[in-house]
Amino acid sequence: MQTQSLDGKIAAITGGASGIGLETARALIAAGAVVHLLDRDQAALDAAVAELGSQCRSVVVDLFDYPAVQQAIDAIVAAHGRIDILHANAGSYVGGKVWEGDASRWDAMLNLNINATFQSVRAVLPAMMNQGSGDVIVTSSIAGAIPIVAEPIYTASKHAVQAFVHTVRRQVAPHGVRVAAVLPGPVHTPLLKDWDPQRLKDEIASGALMEPADVADAILFMVTRRTGVIVRDLVILPHAFDV
Repeated sequence: MQTQSLDGKIAAITGGASGIGLETARALIAAGAVVHLLDRDQAALDAAVAELGSQCRSVVVDLFDYPAVQQAIDAIVAAHGRIDILHANAGSYVGGKVWEGDASRWDAMLNLNINATFQSVRAVLPAMMNQGSGDVIVTSSIAGAIPIVAEPIYTASKHAVQAFVHTVRRQVAPHGVRVAAVLPGPVHTPLLKDWDPQRLKDEIASGALMEPADVADAILFMVTRRTGVIVRDLVILPHAFDV
């Protein structure tokens, strides 16, 4: 099978200090890429760089500070002359019944899952379009394709992500840039701390959770397809997950 090599490719990952982002960094580095982790957690970033070595770089940035995000991306492009991969991964989770919900928590999640994600993607597009190539992979969710009754606000945020991915994908395709989404089911990450405790217990017992490395493997597959081929959406689910 013909694939693209990642040797020397330059990648950036938002929310890269833990969970799916960190596992994706491991996978990309193992495949030869240089990876810049964008996150606000200095200690976690330091630990990641210490573990992953010289191919891993860190940038402390608040993703809600859009000029700072743009400056971080511009600095990566200035240092390497290009940027080949953006994994727009940062996100948060709020579940539960709407009438019991805390609107302030909704706002924080919606701003991260939607606004900050969109701004991160915007930041890399001019450089990728100018070089005539690039991969943008957004961490979406199975909730972006199938409404999940336990999490209406989160589901709405991921439906917004899907709409964004597929409209931007068509805008930038003539410039050689691929924009796609990975849509995992439940993954054993720190986001699950917000799950209903009984639901989490039931899902663990039934084997209906994946590990971050499972999603990272899927992303590696997506970004190594040959030029001219795009995996537009990749849904990855634990076998026991019932939707």
